[in-house]
Amino acid sequence: MFEDINLVAFVDDDADLRAAHGQSLKLAGFDVLALASAEAALARIGADFPGVVVSDIRMPGMDGRQLFHRLRDLDPDLPVIFITGHGDIAQAVEALQDGAYDFVAKPFASDRLIASVRRALEKRRLVLDNRRLIAGASQIDADLTLIGDTPVMDRLRANIRHIAEADVDVLVEGETGVGKELVAQALHRWSRRRHHPFVAVSCAALPETMIESELFGHETGAFSGALRRRVGRIESADRGTLFLDEVESLAMAAQGRMLRVLEERLINPMGSSEARAVDIRVVAASSTDLGALADQGQFRADLFYRLNVLRIRVPPLRERRADIPLLFGHFQAQAAARFRRDPPPLTDRVRQRLLEYDWPGNVRELGHFAERLVLGLDDTADPDMAQDRLGLAERMDAFETRILQDALRDHRGDVRATIAALSLPRKTFYDKIKRRGIDISRYRTP
Repeated sequence: MFEDINLVAFVDDDADLRAAHGQSLKLAGFDVLALASAEAALARIGADFPGVVVSDIRMPGMDGRQLFHRLRDLDPDLPVIFITGHGDIAQAVEALQDGAYDFVAKPFASDRLIASVRRALEKRRLVLDNRRLIAGASQIDADLTLIGDTPVMDRLRANIRHIAEADVDVLVEGETGVGKELVAQALHRWSRRRHHPFVAVSCAALPETMIESELFGHETGAFSGALRRRVGRIESADRGTLFLDEVESLAMAAQGRMLRVLEERLINPMGSSEARAVDIRVVAASSTDLGALADQGQFRADLFYRLNVLRIRVPPLRERRADIPLLFGHFQAQAAARFRRDPPPLTDRVRQRLLEYDWPGNVRELGHFAERLVLGLDDTADPDMAQDRLGLAERMDAFETRILQDALRDHRGDVRATIAALSLPRKTFYDKIKRRGIDISRYRTP
């Protein structure tokens, strides 16, 4: 969603000046759209124009100030820089008071214009990024899970839909904060069980002394203090989905009883002599390698194999960095609605944090970051901001990501030209692109 804005519309009726200044801007690294009149500029420039405008004030027909007012009506945030002779400085000052970005008086060194254009483009980039965040957040269906449009997320959603109707037990793996419960909810929502309960159990939060009662329930008088019958979480999920979060935290004794539930779909509440049948789908989630724990004797191997009928891996945020702006905009809009505040505008520090930070807490950490910003707690203002807390490997990763993105942008998404420019083997290039979640199609232009 975030893109570098690098386009300069240069408007001047003098062909020689147009060519000279256009060449200077191109040598400075900008893309230039040379236009001979204000009318030609209006035909090419509209709202959300991905760049800035540089215009002479004195032109036949519609002059620069008239052009500015027309552009301001189209997009009040579009930066316009005037080129003016000494006799027109008063007009340029008035235009600044009306909202023009800057003016450069003739004669001027090209560095003066380039510096002004660079600052204006930075401002334009932040404005357009803010608009994209707001638009992206408004387009997200409130019921949509697993937000993201990177290839890895497209594949994940496709796998979930395919598995959902199979009605078999599923093991969901992924780091802390990636959204494993969202996967479980999607499996439930897209299955035939969608109209029945979805019951989530945090195995790590179950007190060891209460696991039996919480999961399997108990009858009146089953133990001291059992004054009434309790329906356990497993039975509550009958005909629906039981989600066991952090299943690796389940005590060994409870693992044995859970194995019987998975094999026979029967439960024995405490104090009951009769087994009860339950119709459930079990989705278990773990942030560790259950197979490795089973090999080490820290998790029952038979339970692992029973849970591991189908496995879904949820990618960490660093493997789908291109989704970060969309997610951030969604979380910011949610937080703004909850706290009844306007979403703060995007700043350079926040943009840098979003693009370069490694997000070890994944989507959950990103959501908390958005909440803090909405509440006015901008921790990127701290000198010890996120980039400074990154290790060498993370900084190198962020630097390499920018190089890849810049090369793709320079070559308009042409893979062959990009690979040649970077002197990379084709396989290495695609490995790096995949690892960083870069969508090549975003950089292809007609």
